Amino acid sequence: MLYYLFEYLEKQYQVPGAGLFQFSTFRAAMAILFSLIIATTYGKRIILFLQKKQVGETIRDLGLEGQQQKAGTPTMGGIIIILATLIPVLLFARLDNIYIILLIFTTVWMGVIGFADDYIKVFKKNKEGLKGRFKVLGQVVLGLIVGAVLYFHPDVTMRDHNSTIITEQFTVEEVRGLEVKSTMTTVPFFKNNEFDYANFISWAGENSKEYAWLIFIPIIILIVTAVSNGANLTDGIDGLAAGTSAIIVFTLGVFALVSGNIIFSDYLDIMYIPRAGELLIFITAFVGALVGFLWYNTFPAQVFMGDTGSLTIGGVIAVIAIIVRKELLIPLLCGIFFAESLSVMLQVGYFKYTKKKLGEGKRIFLMSPLHHHYQKKGYHESKIVTRFWIVGIMLAVVTIVTLKIR
Repeated sequence: MLYYLFEYLEKQYQVPGAGLFQFSTFRAAMAILFSLIIATTYGKRIILFLQKKQVGETIRDLGLEGQQQKAGTPTMGGIIIILATLIPVLLFARLDNIYIILLIFTTVWMGVIGFADDYIKVFKKNKEGLKGRFKVLGQVVLGLIVGAVLYFHPDVTMRDHNSTIITEQFTVEEVRGLEVKSTMTTVPFFKNNEFDYANFISWAGENSKEYAWLIFIPIIILIVTAVSNGANLTDGIDGLAAGTSAIIVFTLGVFALVSGNIIFSDYLDIMYIPRAGELLIFITAFVGALVGFLWYNTFPAQVFMGDTGSLTIGGVIAVIAIIVRKELLIPLLCGIFFAESLSVMLQVGYFKYTKKKLGEGKRIFLMSPLHHHYQKKGYHESKIVTRFWIVGIMLAVVTIVTLKIR
C-alpha cells in the first residue's frame, strides 16, 4: 500500500525521498526490518495470549530425552510467522503483481489448513488432528490453483535470455522476441539448463503444446504436496524447521533477484522472468519472519509453530520455487526436507515388508523422521539442529552454484 502512496506523492508533489519506493531492493530491506520487529516484539504477546488460552502442545511419549518437559509449550506459533510476513508484504509490495497475489493466497490457504489441524488437536483433544485426506485435499487444491494461474494467467511470462542485448552502458535494447507464455523450467547440471514440460506430449502432434497443462498442473500439485509435507515432518525439534526454511527461502531470494533482473539474467545466461523481481519483497519479509520466530523457537522453545506454521512454510517454499522456475532444484535445495521424508517412507516401507516376509517388522532407523534417529543415538537436539543447518547451508551454496555449472 505504501508503494502506491509514495508513487502518488512523487508524481503529484515531488516529495523528496518518495522515489526510493520505486526500488524493490529498498522495499525488500524495509520488509525484512518490519518482519523482524513484528516477530520479535509482538511474538511475545502472541505467546502470552496462547498461554492464556491454554493452547499447549500435547506430547506423545516417544521415549526421547527431555520430551516431557515440552508438554504444555504453546503451539500454533505459526501465526507469528504468517502475520510477520503478510503485514510487511501488504505495506511494501505491489499488490497488483500476480506473483505476490499468489503467494498471499498460498500463505492464507495453508495457514487455514494448518490452523484447523492444530485447533482440532488442542481444543478437541484429538491427537490425530485434521484427517490426513483433508490435508492432502487442501494441498492438492492449492497445487491446482497455483498450476492453473501460472499456466493461464497472461502476466505469467518469460523472455528467453537470447532475446536481449545488454550494451556496455548497461541499457537494454529489445532486439527480438516478446514476453511469451511458456512451461520452460530450469534443469541443473545439463547443457542449456532448460527443459519444457510441453515436450512430454510433443509426440501428440503440432498442437500438442496447447494441452501442456495436462502435464504441468499435476506436476505442480505433486511438488506443492511433497514440499509441504516435507516441511511438516521436519518440524520435530526446536528451531529445526524454522532455521532450515530460512536458509532455503534466502536462497530462493537469490534466484528471484537474478531471474527478475534483465542484466543479471543476461550475465548468468539464464531465463529472464518479467515481474519476478517483486518476489524479493515477499521473500525478505518471510525470511525476517522465520528468523524472528527463531528468537522464541530455539532450544528451549517458548513456542512451537505447529502445523499452522510448518504447512504454510512448505507451501510457500514450493510456490516460490515454481514461480522462479527452479522447482527441479528442490530435492537439492530442500535436501533436509527430502531426507526427513525419505527416512519416514523407508522406515514404514521396510517395516511392512519385513513383517509380511518374516512375520516381524524391522526398522532401518532407530526412529523416524531422521532427526529422532539422532536423538535416540544420544545427540542433544541443539547439536542436531545446528548440524542440520550447516548441511542446509552447504546444499544452498551448491544450489546457487548450479547457475553456472552446466
